[in-house]
Amino acid sequence: MRVYLDWNATAPPLAGVVEAMTAAARDAWANPSSVHADGRAARLPVEAARHAVAALGGVDARDCVLTSGGTEANNLAIRSAFAGQGSASVLVTSRLEHPSVTRVAEALEREQVARVRWLEVLPTGQISLEDLERALGEAAVRLVVLQAVNAETGVIQPVHEAYALTRKAGALLHVDAVQAWGKIEGAPEGDTMSLAAHKFRGPKGIGALLARPGIKVTPVLLGGSQEKGIRPGTVDPIAAAGLAVAARHALEGSARYARLAPLRDGLERELLALDPRASVNGAGAPRAPHVSSVAWPGWHGPEMVAALDLESVSVASGSACSAGTSEPSPVLEAMGGGERATSSVRISMGETTTAAEVEATLDAFRRVVRRGLKA
Repeated sequence: MRVYLDWNATAPPLAGVVEAMTAAARDAWANPSSVHADGRAARLPVEAARHAVAALGGVDARDCVLTSGGTEANNLAIRSAFAGQGSASVLVTSRLEHPSVTRVAEALEREQVARVRWLEVLPTGQISLEDLERALGEAAVRLVVLQAVNAETGVIQPVHEAYALTRKAGALLHVDAVQAWGKIEGAPEGDTMSLAAHKFRGPKGIGALLARPGIKVTPVLLGGSQEKGIRPGTVDPIAAAGLAVAARHALEGSARYARLAPLRDGLERELLALDPRASVNGAGAPRAPHVSSVAWPGWHGPEMVAALDLESVSVASGSACSAGTSEPSPVLEAMGGGERATSSVRISMGETTTAAEVEATLDAFRRVVRRGLKA
């Protein structure tokens, strides 16, 4: 039996998603911007996706911009917020964020578009709300960027409290909610929010940026008038058909994911019993119920991942965007991880994960860890 426990990298598509995309490939393949009958047929799944995503995020469909995924949505939200603001404007974020946030922040500073204020990170993997409050009082903050759920540790950030602080200070909050939709209860709160379909069993290559009423989103790319000119380029109606099905499915996803908490907790107990040096990253913070990041002193994370792969278990040593690099995890380094940044393995379950799969995973870990201890 092969066990897939890398759902945070990408989730296996729903059967309904594949069926909807197959039907769209047959019937809605035309350019959705065309005004003829074939174009109108292609436009139907695009607008269905927009309305399904808007319902998931609790926004008006008119405030939903379809993108190529979460990375583009994050870039669009951040760069849009600083359009025409001047170099004195401040971006507040932390080293816990996805590279599509941290690298954009670094680029804005290099380009002298904005100054960046990096927040203090607590050992639990959450930002310091006290430091956020200080940052909001120090300068003219234009935008705060905060992820809802960390991709590596599953730590849930205090988005609700951060949103209250930013509104009080007159700043905007962008929430990278890519890992949150359909996994934790309630829609994330922010002025803008990002989404990627493949994280909740939809197709790759499509996502969205959601905005609250009155938030102006300025295009980063220049081109045609698609997506009201905010995101030029032809929208794929086939991917949109899959996104619509996945977004509707995610509306009830938190209940399906909640049942994974006992499986995750039991898995962690057994893993920690294998080696007294092992520890769970973010154990002291609220976490999404399906994610476990365990540090294994004496191991190199990618080597353990490779060993488990040979045992027919798919896990990860960090976020998928950093796969193939030898760099330590910036997230775990920010948490004060030291050796944790290079020795951790992430296990991310999904709504179809079974107790039998968890037991098979434990057996694989036992074999791998025992071999390592003997060596």
